Amino acid sequence: MSAVMNEEQVKFKTEAMKGALKELNLNVVEMTDESATLEGGDVLFTGREFFVGLSKRTNQRGAEILADAFKDYAVSTVPVSEGLHLKSFCSMGGPGLIIIGSSEPAQKALKIMQQMSDHRYDKLTVPDDLAANCIYMNLPNKGHVLLHCTSEEFPESVKVFEKLKDHMLIPVSNMEKRKVDGALTCCSVLINKKANN
Repeated sequence: MSAVMNEEQVKFKTEAMKGALKELNLNVVEMTDESATLEGGDVLFTGREFFVGLSKRTNQRGAEILADAFKDYAVSTVPVSEGLHLKSFCSMGGPGLIIIGSSEPAQKALKIMQQMSDHRYDKLTVPDDLAANCIYMNLPNKGHVLLHCTSEEFPESVKVFEKLKDHMLIPVSNMEKRKVDGALTCCSVLINKKANN
């Protein structure tokens, strides 16, 4: 099985996602500019602002279209010199908490984000860049929940996650997805809205 989807598969999945979002009465904005590229893995929403990684998969025009769609939020661009995209080495670990890898490119990107923002974020630095790709949720009756890679994959990074005493930590294997450059956030769409029945 090929890891790359053909045009027909991409169109089918795009239409299915668009239908699901419309069912939830969410506004769908389509990029019609053929020169614009925007990869979800390059978009980090902090709850206050957006950081958009400029990578092989996202360009300045894509970031501009995102900024036009979310006029109430600041949108800053961050060059991604190594790795597939921005979330290859960072993600949100809670309100105001950025989880970041320890490599030089990850730390350089963090420094740029800190310079671009008026807000001061806490940071949790993990030894493995890929382990920094996590999924944070604040769930009713559960509180802060963090899905992260397993100790079999990144034992030293998991030790750092264990410092998050107010989080429910749930290890999730990412071994198969990594074979095709996938990460935990690649397989998730978090929506904070109930369907209208």
